[in-house]
Formats: sequence, C-alpha cells, structure tokens
Amino acid sequence: MSGEAFPRYQPRVIIAMLVILLVAAAIAALGIGRYDIPFARVIEILCARVSAPEVPVTPTEANVVFTVRMPRILLALLAGAGLALSGATLQGVFRNPLVGPQVMGVSSGAAFGGTLAILLSFPRYGLLASAFAFGLSAVILVYALNGIVARRNILALVLAGVVVSGFFAALVSLVQYLADTEDKLPAMVFWLLGSFATADWEKFYLISGPVLVGSLLLLGLRWRINLLSIGDEDARALGVNVEPLRWLILVLVSCIVAAQVAVSGIIGWVGLVVPHMARMLVGPDHRVMMPASLMIGALYLLIIDTVARTATSTEIPLGILTALIGTPVFAMVLKQTQRGVRDF
Repeated sequence: MSGEAFPRYQPRVIIAMLVILLVAAAIAALGIGRYDIPFARVIEILCARVSAPEVPVTPTEANVVFTVRMPRILLALLAGAGLALSGATLQGVFRNPLVGPQVMGVSSGAAFGGTLAILLSFPRYGLLASAFAFGLSAVILVYALNGIVARRNILALVLAGVVVSGFFAALVSLVQYLADTEDKLPAMVFWLLGSFATADWEKFYLISGPVLVGSLLLLGLRWRINLLSIGDEDARALGVNVEPLRWLILVLVSCIVAAQVAVSGIIGWVGLVVPHMARMLVGPDHRVMMPASLMIGALYLLIIDTVARTATSTEIPLGILTALIGTPVFAMVLKQTQRGVRDF
C-alpha cells in the first residue's frame, strides 16, 4: 500500500520543485561573475520596470544583467533543455538507454555542417542550415545502415551510429586540415569545444525558434513515444503509424541539436546522462519523464556554464566540462539504475 499512496502526485511534485529550482538557479546565475550582484538585487533589477526599487538601477548593473549575462543564461537553458529532451526522445524511440544525439551521429553530422560553413564563410543562418542538413543526413545514414545490416537489432543501431559518427568526425578533421591556420582553424577549434562565450541576443533568437518549436512538438508526441518504446508491432496494433512518426521525431531532434550546435558547438553527454537522472526521479513514463528531462537538462547545463565562466580567470570550454562531469555521473547513474532494477 505504501508504494501506491502517492504515485500519481509524486512526479508532479518533483516537476514543480524542478521548476522552482530552475528559476532560482537562473536568477542566481545572473548575479554570479566577476561583477557580483546579490540575489535580492537581481530580482530588484528584473522587476525595475514594474516597480522601481529604492536604490535606482545603475547603467552598469542593467548592462551586466540584460546585455551580458541574460542572453548567455537563456542560451544555456535552451541548449540544455533541447539536448536532454532529444536524448530522452531518442532513447524512447529506439528503446535503448545508451542512445543519445552523439551516439546517433546527429552531433557529428551537425559539427561537420558547422565547420564546413565556417570554412566557406557562411552567415549565422547559413551555418544553422548547414548544421541541420548534415545532422539530419547523419540520422538518415544511421537508420539506413541499421536497416541494411540488422533492422530489428538495437545493438546494430548503436554500432551504426558509431560508424557514422566516426565518418563525420573524419570529415571534420579534413575540413580543419584544409582551413586557413591563421583565421578559420582557430575559429573551428574554439567552436567545436563548445562555449556560450559569444552569446548575444541574435544567437538567442537563432536557437529559440527551432528549439522551442521542436521541443513543444516532441512534448506533444510524448504519449506516442511511450507506445514506440514498447515495440513497433505493439505500437502498430494500437493504431500508431510507426514509420512516419519515427521520421517526424528524427527531423525534430535533428532540428533541435543542429540549432544548439550552430550557436555553441558540440556539447556532449547532456543528452545521454540527463534522461537517466529523470528516469530515476519520475520513472520511465515518457509523459512525465520527458518534461523532467527538459528541466533537469536546462538546470544541468546552466550550472556547468556558470562554473565554466567563473571557476578560473580564463573560460573553460563546455565540451571539456560536460565530459569530465558527465562520465562519472553517468557511471553512478548506471549503477543506481541497475540496483533499482527498473524496466526501461
């Protein structure tokens, strides 16, 4: 009886707590940096247009909060939410807890599209289009290769992802080899390491459309993803048109990941680690697990980015931190999920 006394409300309570924690962390991050602003003062600055504070907001405070830190924090929130939601979606669609944007080749394909755009001096929207096109191409190649080798073998799907990721990683290296060492190559290397250091409102607008639209559509499909996660045959028996739905989901995931890669480079491990955290908190039901993944991913990447820009005098690339933190966290989460004996 004790296991059933609170089951319906517990996930909602957890999600509500995550929302509160996310808002508090975002406000705190606005005040953290070389120019520190107390938490209460940040709230006063944010509410200044509605109710004037006793101490007027200085131009420096307004510039730090609204021009320097706010677009960066919003970028981190959107990127983390999009990557985590994409990972949770892919793991459900392919019924494999080891699948993520990087494993499926989406990140590598988008990285090649981005480096190619930098080599050819594309504008920002051209870089986004190139990253999206090659990110989607990578997923198509993985899916086609898996269909040729072993259509219903999930292990073959992961191996196909490794093959395609390796192929696009080689193409990225080739583009770097061809790039001008004085100008283009440093830009590529810095971009590939992942960073929000160049965040501004234009980049926020660039990522917000694809990530918000893609995330809302994926959240709207989460009950269908529940059906896909139990198997194609069972999903068809329940009236789901499996192939078109799977392709729609893959396009949406590619769009989200490409938008993130276009503005901040490759940020690994978020889409792989965070869904496991969400699954431990709220269970495997995608109707609550996917919203939980979205919020945990946003909080996770916000914290890592805050550490990256404040821990040392020179900013640490995000790709390095997410790998250093993500690998031991993933090992602990895997151990915990194995101990919990939960069905995926």
